[in-house]
Amino acid sequence: MRDNLTWVSEFVLMGLSSDRQIQAGLFVLFGAAYLLTLLGNGLIVLLIGLDARLHLPMYFFLCNLAVVDICYTSSGVPQMLVHFLLEKKTISFTRCATQLFFSLALGGTEFLLLAAMAYDRYVAVCDPLHYVAVMGPRSCAVLAAVSWLVGLAHSAVETAVTMRLPTCGHHVVNHVSCETLALVRLACVDVTLNQVVIVVSTVVVLLVPCCLVSLSYTHIVATILRIRSTGGRRKAFGTCASHLTVVSMSYGTALLIYMQPSSIASAKDKVVVLFYAVVTPMLNPLIYSLRNKDMKAALSRVLMRTSESKL
Repeated sequence: MRDNLTWVSEFVLMGLSSDRQIQAGLFVLFGAAYLLTLLGNGLIVLLIGLDARLHLPMYFFLCNLAVVDICYTSSGVPQMLVHFLLEKKTISFTRCATQLFFSLALGGTEFLLLAAMAYDRYVAVCDPLHYVAVMGPRSCAVLAAVSWLVGLAHSAVETAVTMRLPTCGHHVVNHVSCETLALVRLACVDVTLNQVVIVVSTVVVLLVPCCLVSLSYTHIVATILRIRSTGGRRKAFGTCASHLTVVSMSYGTALLIYMQPSSIASAKDKVVVLFYAVVTPMLNPLIYSLRNKDMKAALSRVLMRTSESKL
């Protein structure tokens, strides 16, 4: 039976559209979004690195998140942009596996980092007197390291069990990138193991962090409501608003992707994945910088030092 099974050397990605004019428009649109993502997240990393006043737990995690966003969008968008210019949208087996590995690893890391950031906000609002002791440099480093390591481990397992599947000559992927569910649909063998791995991975890197975030914000909201002054409540909520916005976009999009039957393929899958891969990383810097006085003050100080050095 195994002699009849075949593995392909390359895949063909169907993409969003075969119309050349539409593809040209998408190239411009996604190219601009990609540049904004690199510039916005790069600026966050630069400001946090240069300004000592931002060397705090909240900004340490934000710096990690910005690095994840840069790497995540770079794992798939450049390939997508190239395909907009090509007639035949092929990707080798090795490049497909590499793309899948990094997208899963960075996506899982981001969910865990968002949970760590929620815990940071929980301690800041609910237990401010012990904040410095609880969220020390070592604790932050451990939380960040665990986020990265768990993300890499879950990706290694899911990529291995996905790319081992024979497709019996089927090589046309109904998606814009090498995505787990789209590749599993090509398999010509039993995929029970893959379904189990996907469920376990979803629980570990998505549902558990989502529950931790929800629990943290339940306590945060309860604490804020006990604050008597309106100004105090507004200030406490302001420290969490940006993070809560990013959490809602990231977890909401991921849940739409994975909390549905794996046998169903639709245009909605592509749109949701594109939103998570292109739009969310682009919006994150805007959300954090526009609502954050410390980031805007740091930018002003860096610009002032730069202008003074030129004099």
